[in-house]
Amino acid sequence: MADRFRTRRRYRRLTLRIAVEYATPSGTQRAEATTLGAGGLFIATDDPLPRGTSLIVTFSLPGQSQRHQIPGKVVWSQRYDGGGSPGMGIAFKDPSACGALARELEAH
Repeated sequence: MADRFRTRRRYRRLTLRIAVEYATPSGTQRAEATTLGAGGLFIATDDPLPRGTSLIVTFSLPGQSQRHQIPGKVVWSQRYDGGGSPGMGIAFKDPSACGALARELEAH
């Protein structure tokens, strides 16, 4: 099953831990992202948003001062069920921001 997802990914992902803020019309939350690629990220949270929720994610790469502020959408959401990690997968919606992030990740 993991191979099926790997073949669908457009960008390479990094495993890391960075602080993120995500803003929705109902407010701003803070959490930690544990994987990041130019196309999106995984936010670890015990209170994930429902699939389809639009948000704006703000973060900086480790050791970098530039803050990225990228619109995205929750593409999957998982609450703690005794198995996998709770959280949500976010797909970025701005192609130019994805390109800029891809270049920065390659240099990182």
